[in-house]
Amino acid sequence: MSGDLVNLANQLLKQQTFSVLLDAEVVHAEIGKIAIALPQRQDFLQNHGFIHGGVLSYLADNAMTFAGGSIFGPDVLTVEYKINYLRPATESRLVATAEVIQSGKNLAICQCKITSSEGSDDVLLAIAQGTIMKTQ
Repeated sequence: MSGDLVNLANQLLKQQTFSVLLDAEVVHAEIGKIAIALPQRQDFLQNHGFIHGGVLSYLADNAMTFAGGSIFGPDVLTVEYKINYLRPATESRLVATAEVIQSGKNLAICQCKITSSEGSDDVLLAIAQGTIMKTQ
């Protein structure tokens, strides 16, 4: 079942031209929980050599929206979100893992953790929380 959801989520992700541009990939999917990964690329870096905060923000927003969509279906939008950057991202691929914390009829509250791999350890880079709305 999880493999089927990963395939479906990747089909939906490939409909987003911006996600295709960034080489985003859904690497885990279950109802209420999604993980989206990005490779580390030189064109993601800002002037200090760290991955730009906008890249992390994209990951958090999209992962939370996909998590909400796993509950409500594909017709969802982000209402709002907040992100805390905990440490600069400098290495390896990025993974945003988002989970629905609470959902009602039309809104889902989601949390997201963004990590990178350094050696055998996952390093926490950012935490986000957002509200996802069912549109249909």
